[in-house]
Amino acid sequence: MNTFTDFINRLQVPELIILLGIGLAVILFGYRIKKIAFFAIWFLLGYIGTNYLMPEIIKIVPEVGNESLYRSLVPIGGGLLLALLGFSVEKFCVSGICFVLTELIAIQYFGNDLQTVAIAAVVGVIVAGAAVMLMKPATIIATSVAGAYAITLAIFALAAGSIDQSTYYWPLIIGIAAIGSVFQFLTTKRLN
Repeated sequence: MNTFTDFINRLQVPELIILLGIGLAVILFGYRIKKIAFFAIWFLLGYIGTNYLMPEIIKIVPEVGNESLYRSLVPIGGGLLLALLGFSVEKFCVSGICFVLTELIAIQYFGNDLQTVAIAAVVGVIVAGAAVMLMKPATIIATSVAGAYAITLAIFALAAGSIDQSTYYWPLIIGIAAIGSVFQFLTTKRLN
């Protein structure tokens, strides 16, 4: 089991329900509330990324490891820092979401060895470039995939092992993202 899955499984039920709610809002209304959606997505990515880096942060600043308050606040600070960045720059935000989602999904599914991360980075750059050229569809698809990713992980954590993750991981992400994308395309036809 990888670090990210371990992290999600450590979340309490109220945190998982919040993650599920944010995922649902982003998947259904991502384009309409894109500034808020970008803020939420970047916050989640920063929060998760900071948790990935927590062992290294503790090595550099051992006091963080000794205090539970610091262990809770540092990821929130990382999430807020990335969220403020993502909130301010829309094209960077869409391309960054596409790049980071590509990396996170690759790490989640294929592991975090250097070769996997490097290949995912190349694919992520290509996806990010395409996203900037196709802003509205890219925003809708990126928010749908991000929301589907959050919802899928929350479902697995709430089910506490009763759903086989290796069997249902991709069908859930693809199915939920497709539903969210179709919903957003249908409800934003007249929006630019």
